[in-house]
Amino acid sequence: MHSAVITLGMHLDMYIANSLINMYVKCGSLHYAVQLFDVLSESHGLVDKDVTLWNSVISGYFSYCRVHEGMAQLSRMLFCGVRPDGYTLSIVLGLRAGDLSYEKGKEIHAYVVRNIFDSDPYLVTALIDMYSGFGFPGKAWHIFEHKEDKSNVVEWNVMMGGFCENGLWEDSLELFSLMKRGSCQLASASYTSALTACSQGGDAAFGKLVHCDAIKTGFQLDPFVATSLITMYSKCALVAESRKAFDQVPDKEIELWNSLISALVSNGYGSDAAEAYCLMRQTGKFGDTFTTSILLSACSLFGLNDLGRTFHAELIKRPIQSDVAVQSALLTMYSKCGNTEDAGCIFETMSEKDLIAWGSMLSGLCQNKKFHEALQLFVSAITIDGIKPDSNIMTTVISSCAGLENQELGSAMHGSVVRNGLIADAFVATALIDLYSMCSSADMAGQVFSGMEHKSLVAWNSIMSCCNHNDIPDFSIRLFPLIISDGLSPDAVSITIVLSAVSSVGAVLMGKILHAYQIRHLVSSDIQVENALVDMYIKCGCLTYAQRTFENMTWTNLVTWNSMIAGYGNHGECAAAIRLFNEMKGFGIVPDEVTFLSLLSSCSHSGLVEEGLKLFQSMKDEYSMNPQIDHYMNIVDLLGRAGRVDDAFNFIQNMPIEPDESIWICLLCACRVHRKLELGELAADKLMKMEPARGSYYVQLLNLYGDAALWDRAAKLRAFMKKKGIKKIPGCSWIELGSSVETFCSGDLSSSRTVEIYEALDCLKRNMGPKQDCPEEFESFQGLD
Repeated sequence: MHSAVITLGMHLDMYIANSLINMYVKCGSLHYAVQLFDVLSESHGLVDKDVTLWNSVISGYFSYCRVHEGMAQLSRMLFCGVRPDGYTLSIVLGLRAGDLSYEKGKEIHAYVVRNIFDSDPYLVTALIDMYSGFGFPGKAWHIFEHKEDKSNVVEWNVMMGGFCENGLWEDSLELFSLMKRGSCQLASASYTSALTACSQGGDAAFGKLVHCDAIKTGFQLDPFVATSLITMYSKCALVAESRKAFDQVPDKEIELWNSLISALVSNGYGSDAAEAYCLMRQTGKFGDTFTTSILLSACSLFGLNDLGRTFHAELIKRPIQSDVAVQSALLTMYSKCGNTEDAGCIFETMSEKDLIAWGSMLSGLCQNKKFHEALQLFVSAITIDGIKPDSNIMTTVISSCAGLENQELGSAMHGSVVRNGLIADAFVATALIDLYSMCSSADMAGQVFSGMEHKSLVAWNSIMSCCNHNDIPDFSIRLFPLIISDGLSPDAVSITIVLSAVSSVGAVLMGKILHAYQIRHLVSSDIQVENALVDMYIKCGCLTYAQRTFENMTWTNLVTWNSMIAGYGNHGECAAAIRLFNEMKGFGIVPDEVTFLSLLSSCSHSGLVEEGLKLFQSMKDEYSMNPQIDHYMNIVDLLGRAGRVDDAFNFIQNMPIEPDESIWICLLCACRVHRKLELGELAADKLMKMEPARGSYYVQLLNLYGDAALWDRAAKLRAFMKKKGIKKIPGCSWIELGSSVETFCSGDLSSSRTVEIYEALDCLKRNMGPKQDCPEEFESFQGLD
């Protein structure tokens, strides 16, 4: 065609030349467009006279993301004395942040005002869009509001979109209402913007009004509006309405199917999403990359490994299989389904491994607790493939170090992220906090947290969890008010963590404050928080409050019932615990190992030996459970407390699993209570072989000797402990004073009022009644307990 134009001598015609440039741009041949432009400029001087040709080539550069060259052409145009028109400026303003600076945008705005271009509809739209994109919806509104002619629907739609982009969904909906009341004719984009605003705000009521209006105007059949309707109802958890909006559209394109499938997946209907895909296939549509990603996400979320395999088999037959995004989605799907072998096969066959692919494979190994393999792959990625890890990859690697509880390797990764400038990333810093927490290095976790410039709520939650994990729950309680003073709103996870700390120290007043905070801030519907509240009240000895919380819960799960059963047992109400157990079964809730652990413990403390033995047997016979070491320990404790120490020993000898320390310590305690010296010595001997340096075992044996008045043996054992340097780790206590929690450790001399405290303790000791008669030698080692 170009040759024919030249042959006919029409190549110098401005309109034809412009059409040729546009044709080359749209056909993907920008270099030909630029060559033609240069020929016209150098040989004929045509471009020096007309801004239209300049606009075409500048627009061409921008459309191919070659912004620098496009801006160079604009400078060249100005140098040639060609004055830009409204379209020139609008295409420049259409560039987003990163390509166009805010300051340059303001300069163009000033140029527009000076040259009386501010009535140009393209420019007005571009300026509104530019200010909205830079996060200044107020300036965008100022331009829109001061425009006399407001009949251009595009300007309204862009303004509505700008409000949505900046989270001002209510303003967007108000603008939609103004459009309806005014003379401006609504368009498809008007409805999509309004529905996007409803999605953002979860305003299903207004969304239904927009839907009704779309039905009246016939826009409900528009594919863009229909897609927005499905998304809006999905975000408002109205899946049935999403289906209705979908069914109303006669010609369903792939984008519409994608919206429905995405709506079903996001609302937890994984199987329905798979069925929708099958229906789409029956209409002759195979879907695109986005369809594939959604369905693979569904398989990942809901553990649909078999369905994922079937879908993968279909993909192999299609060209889409080689798409990097699809392969990464397959990696994630297999990893989350626990199938790291198939994930590894896909990874190995990938021709191009980008950072997302490496991240997906590493994350999959880490999630499946294959920490060694994850670290080996990371080393391979750096040394062989030469990748430069990003924050996501480093977060996964640090999590693998945490999983191995390898502080040395984790510290090396810490140094690496500092050197590579990734320490400022919130996810990396939070992973480091978790690492040091798992490695029992709370001080290092605190240093990382203190060094964070912007502390996210996740980081606060991590450091509080670290305090709990490292047996300093009082610090966790002190940190909670600082979250609020930092301008953040604690979430369900925050409250759950602090309630766990409160439970540990018995700070019931702080627990009640947290309960009130939860009610005021509408977190009451979160079952995790409510379960933590029940557990907290039980551990703080407030069974009545626990019962009230339990009875007022909208939803309960097995954790809730287990907490209440354990609570009744811990408070000596075994009959109530068993009654609640039977009630739970009546609701169709199947007990687990924890349920039986609580019941057995309750029977043990209440002396219900036969009931406990029946429950232990039903655990195996009725529920096909294999009792764990804690269940066996409770049976030993049950028999020991009832004085059936020989039966307890026989039970231990017939256990199908090897007894651990908890079993022998239960037997030792029972022997002390019931004066079974030989069995007690046997149990103590087992314990000392397992943990020779554990002081508490020796103290129990000392107490056994003391109770039996065997002072010689006790003295020999004490001498042995001195020689080996064996000491009992001092105990730690907490006391709640007002809204604060104070910590006390046995033998602690760090307080400035130590002398005063110990004088008060001596005074209390003298006034606690006469001491029992015992030899001086025994009195000298009672302090070990």
